[in-house]
Amino acid sequence: MSAVMAGVLLHLPMFLMGRMTHYRLSGMPIDGEMIAGMGAIVIGIAIAAYGLLPSNISKQLAASQKIVVSPPEDAPLTRAHWALMAVLVVALVIDIMKPASLGFTIPGMVSEYGVSKATASLVPFAALTGTVVGSILWGIIADVYGRKASILLSAVMFVGTSICGAMPSLYWNIGMCFMMGAAAGGMLPVTYALLAEMMPSKHRGWALVLVGGLGAVSGYFAASGFSALLQPTFGWRILWLLNLPTGLSLVLLGALIPESAKFLLARGRRDEARKVMERFGSEARSTTHAEETALLKGPSAALSGRAFLGKLVALCLAAICYGLINFGLLLWLPADLVAKGYSTELSSRLLAESALIAFPTIFVVAFAYSRWSAKWSVAGAIAVTFAGLLGVLRLELTSNGSPVLPVALLIVGTNALIAMLLPYTAESFPLRIRGRTTGLVAACSKAGGVFAQLLAILALVPALALVALLITIPTIASLALVTWFGKETRGRDLRDLDPNGHVFAATGV
Repeated sequence: MSAVMAGVLLHLPMFLMGRMTHYRLSGMPIDGEMIAGMGAIVIGIAIAAYGLLPSNISKQLAASQKIVVSPPEDAPLTRAHWALMAVLVVALVIDIMKPASLGFTIPGMVSEYGVSKATASLVPFAALTGTVVGSILWGIIADVYGRKASILLSAVMFVGTSICGAMPSLYWNIGMCFMMGAAAGGMLPVTYALLAEMMPSKHRGWALVLVGGLGAVSGYFAASGFSALLQPTFGWRILWLLNLPTGLSLVLLGALIPESAKFLLARGRRDEARKVMERFGSEARSTTHAEETALLKGPSAALSGRAFLGKLVALCLAAICYGLINFGLLLWLPADLVAKGYSTELSSRLLAESALIAFPTIFVVAFAYSRWSAKWSVAGAIAVTFAGLLGVLRLELTSNGSPVLPVALLIVGTNALIAMLLPYTAESFPLRIRGRTTGLVAACSKAGGVFAQLLAILALVPALALVALLITIPTIASLALVTWFGKETRGRDLRDLDPNGHVFAATGV
């Protein structure tokens, strides 16, 4: 970590050189200090990876198959649970804040580099593409190497990408933006996977949704707040340099993030595993010969079958719809409303007020998800989103009526959907593939945005009526698949939802 911080600090002189020109660095050459800093960052990340990730992973995975850790399904909430929730909210704020900050940097980039908005849009496009890659990659790493290790390594890489704030070239910014997205994209799926495994079943539902909802809302507020507070003085680049303190804060809070007890036992760190289990109420034991035989069949059972594929496709489709709406339809809607004769003030106020309405829905959604039904709450959010799409479609085809209701339905529906989608995914798949399945769904939520941004860059955005019509197709398909293949997870022991749930349901000593 020291090498990464040193590498970032070596870039600060370049940033400070621009203080007389409002921190405009375009055209300045990359000096020797910056090159040395880049090298230090690469070396620091490599050292961190070597220290966090085990080298004899195949042996450890074989050992872990002989260990069964009973999750803390019946344990009461303790200070450790609340601390974990707080830290993971911070992780999600960091994950959401940086992509949300991109919109505030575009005007500054257009002005400084003298490029069109379409060219500047390559920056958010690269960032979203990075989050897609990062969500998938870090989900796999979390399943293989452990949840805590992947979160901390992601944070270290995130700190390194803060040097984007000192890059004098637009294309260096685009490249570093991709790396930033790849680093930040790993926090989202791993956070949900870890929280699902550590929370007792009777508290798991509301905790997952509340942490996700508060992280998302706080991330957007943090992005807009830091932009309003710092950008007038330090320019758009300061929003990148914030990666240093925010990422560092997560690394320092890493002491409050527990590692999987099963992972620790496989590495022979029994004392650490015992402490984690005591804090969170888990138990562990060795498997019997019959259970080992069942476990050998587990991966094939978990990774095949119509139920598995149907459920995964349903959640991926819902995630893609969210991305298309959030990063496409809702971004294009204000200009469309103005073109139809609505005032700019009305269209801007409409989105802001709808977003404000969506904030308290987080608590309503958390209550419904944990007290009523996880499955039908997700289906309900998809249905509300579908109703909003139909409202937009009607508005576009008839050119009359108020846009308030359809826009409010879209924003409320998509906010509720994204608050529940990853928690429901984390609860719906077995522990050994939970990271990668949650990562895949998280990637799909950004993939829709990548496609929407690509259309904008190529100036190929179709008429909004056609956009709404096309998005309704995967939306109704995801609703049908969730209804058919979705499982109720509310209050259930995660071990019962595993294809080999009978193996994990046994208690240990």
